[in-house]
Amino acid sequence: MASDALNIEVCYASDELQFLQALQVPAGSTIAQAIALSELARRLPQLDLQALQVGVYAKKKTLDTVLREHDRVELYRPLIADPKQARRRRKASV
Repeated sequence: MASDALNIEVCYASDELQFLQALQVPAGSTIAQAIALSELARRLPQLDLQALQVGVYAKKKTLDTVLREHDRVELYRPLIADPKQARRRRKASV
């Protein structure tokens, strides 16, 4: 590995599919650049990448966040139910 490259992963999952791509990106790359290099948009054209939130290891980040060695870029689907409301409904039905 060149000293100016980082090993990272880009991942996305839904009920129907999973995407995990290991990449080497130049040092100083951002989350947005890593997503573009992963070709996720080409492989899953049905995704609206602009509508998805992103993070690194389950911590929400912005697209301009600079990556570090071994980061895992995650794209998060919108929630279909509010977790707090779901817990309240379950508790009320008991």
